[in-house]
Amino acid sequence: MATSKVHNVDEVLNGHGGTVEPSVAAKPSTQQASQCNGATWENSSMMTRLGTGGCRKGRKAVLPWRFQIGYKRPRSQGLSQDGGSDGLPATGTSMSTDGTGASKSMDGSRHIGVAAAASVPNKTKVDNGDRHRPMPKNRVAISRESLMASLQEFRLIYRQLVAQEKADCGKQEHDLAAFQVFRERLCVEFDDRRYLGSVPGVHVGDVFDSDAELFLVGLHRSQQSRVDYINQNGGRTCLAVSIVSYAQQSAQNNNLDFLLHVGSVAATTGQNMEGTDLALKQSMDTKTHVRVIYRFVMTGREELTYYVYGGLYLVEKFSKEKLREDKHISTFHLRRLSGQPSINIHELVEKRMAEPSNGTFTVDISSGLEKIPISAINSISNEAPAPFRYISHIQYLRKYQLDPPSGCDCVGRCSDSQKCACVMKNGGKIPFRKTGGLLEEKPLIYECGPSCKCPPTCRNRVGQHGISFRLQVFKTTSMGWGVRSLDFIPTGHFVCEYIGELLDNEDAQERDNDEYLFLIGNNYYDVSRWDNLQKTIPSLMNGPGEEEENFFAVDALKCGNLARFINHSCTPNLFTQNVLYDHDNKGMPHIMLFACEDIQPLEPLSYDYNYTIDGVHDSEGNIKKKRCLCGSVECTGWLY
Repeated sequence: MATSKVHNVDEVLNGHGGTVEPSVAAKPSTQQASQCNGATWENSSMMTRLGTGGCRKGRKAVLPWRFQIGYKRPRSQGLSQDGGSDGLPATGTSMSTDGTGASKSMDGSRHIGVAAAASVPNKTKVDNGDRHRPMPKNRVAISRESLMASLQEFRLIYRQLVAQEKADCGKQEHDLAAFQVFRERLCVEFDDRRYLGSVPGVHVGDVFDSDAELFLVGLHRSQQSRVDYINQNGGRTCLAVSIVSYAQQSAQNNNLDFLLHVGSVAATTGQNMEGTDLALKQSMDTKTHVRVIYRFVMTGREELTYYVYGGLYLVEKFSKEKLREDKHISTFHLRRLSGQPSINIHELVEKRMAEPSNGTFTVDISSGLEKIPISAINSISNEAPAPFRYISHIQYLRKYQLDPPSGCDCVGRCSDSQKCACVMKNGGKIPFRKTGGLLEEKPLIYECGPSCKCPPTCRNRVGQHGISFRLQVFKTTSMGWGVRSLDFIPTGHFVCEYIGELLDNEDAQERDNDEYLFLIGNNYYDVSRWDNLQKTIPSLMNGPGEEEENFFAVDALKCGNLARFINHSCTPNLFTQNVLYDHDNKGMPHIMLFACEDIQPLEPLSYDYNYTIDGVHDSEGNIKKKRCLCGSVECTGWLY
C-alpha cells in the first residue's frame, strides 16, 4: 500500500490532513536531544520482538469532547453499558483497529481474561504494593471463548516465566515461582473462589498442561492435596468439590464410569473422620457433585504430565479397610453422572501434544523505563512487529532548550487558593480530584512543575508521575496490535502519555513516514466544543501568542512508548488532554490520555484519532479514503 504523506502541517489545520497520536505524562522532562536514547525491543533480554500497529496515515490531532464527571456518553454496542464502577462489565463487542487505521469490531468475550473463573476483587495492588485502588464489586463475565483464549495466553506467559525461573535460580519449585510471578504481575486478579459442580467455560474432555492451569480456571484450587473442598455453615459442613486422580487402568482403557478413590490412613479407634475424607463423606451424604480430573503421564524422551477433565461424579459409598490393628484407610466409590460426553484420554492427550505452541511474550517492553512493567503478548502467531526504541520522556530537538516554568511557593500540598500560582494558572481551581481523577476536560491544564516547592505527592501532579495501571500490548485476531489494562481504571484517571520525538513543521516534512505523527498545540481556540472554556485559563484569554505560531508534532515511529499501539474508536474510552508542567511553551504541550468512562480489566483501550474526512491525501494530492468498522453508535462509517 502506498504511503500517504501530509505535505504541510498547515494542511492539517485547514482540514486537508489527518490526525496525530497523543503523548504520555512522563516525569519532569530532562529536555533530551533527539538521539532517542531508550530501550530497544529487539535487544531486550527475555523478550521476543513486537511490532507496530501498522500504517496510520495522516496526522492525528487532539479531539476534545465534553468530559465531566457524571456525564453519560452514548454507548457503542461494545463498550461498558453502565459507566459506573458498580456496573457489570460489558460482554458485548469490543472495538479496536488494525494498524491501517480501519477500526473493526471484535468479540469482547475473547479478551475477558485469565481471571474468567473468578471475581474482580475490591482492591488491586499497584506496582510493589505502594497503594491500592478501589475496584468494582462485580464478577468478570465468563464464556467458553474467553476462558480458552485466556488459557492460551497463560500458557505462553507461563512457559517463559518457568524458563526464566529455571535460569535464574534452578529451584525445583520453578513452576510454582513462575505461577506466583504471573498472579502478582500479569493476571487480572481474582478471589480463588471454589466452585461447586461445573465450572463456567470448562468442558468435559478439556486438557490442561499443569496443575497451575487447573488452579487458574477454577477446576481444582488446592495445590497441596488431590482433593479440594469448601467449608459451609460456619465450618460445620465441608464438601468436596474436585479430585485429581492418577489415571487408573480403567481410565486408561476409557472406562470412566466408576472411580475408586483411596483416602487417608487413620487410627482405627478414637479418631473422627476429618479433612478431605470428611469432605467426601459429607458430599456423599448431601449428593453433591464432585469434579474429577485425570492426571495422565506420557512417557518418551521426557515425561510430560497432562490433566484431563473427566466430568461430574457422585460419591456413592465409602468403606474402611483395615491395614493393621491400629490403622485403617478409607476408600470412596464414585460414579460418573450419565449424559456426559464420552472421552478417550489417550486421544485427547495426543491431540493436545500435537497442537502448535505459537506466540510471543515480552515481560517488559520498556526494559525498566516505566515504573510498572509493560508486558506484550501475541498468542495468535509468531509475528514480530518492526522494532522501535522505547522511551519514557518526550525527546526534544537540540535547538529547543526549554526552561522550567516559574513555580508555586506552596508548603505542603496545593489547594484551591489564590496564594497558589499554579491554581491561578488553571483558573482558580485544581483540575484534579483528591483521588487523582480529572474533574473535567479543559483546553489546557497546568500541573505543578520542577520549580514548585510542593512535594511530589501534591494533588496537582498526576500525569508527570507516569503510568500507574498495569497496561499490556496485545495482538488481536484481525486488528493488529492494541493496548488493554489488566486493572480496572476509574473514570477520569490518567492512563498514559503519547511519547515520541517532538518535531517542528520543517522537520516533520522531512520524515518519509508519517504513520505516527500527532499534531499538538493547535486546538486551544478553534474548537467549538470548548464552550469558551479557554476564557477560564488566563494564558489563553488573549488568543494565540508568538510561541503558538510555530506548529509541532510528536512522532512515535522510531522512538515512542506503548501509546503508539492504542487503537481508534468512534466511541472511545480515552480522551486526550493538553498538559504543561516542565515548561510553559503552549505550542509543545504534553498530550495525556485519560479515561472518559470506567474501563474494565482487559477492555481494549481506544481514543478518537480525529482524522478529517476527505482530509488525507496521497503523495500526488489525491484524497484517500478508509472505512471505519468500529461499529459504535457514533461511527461515521469512515476513518478518513
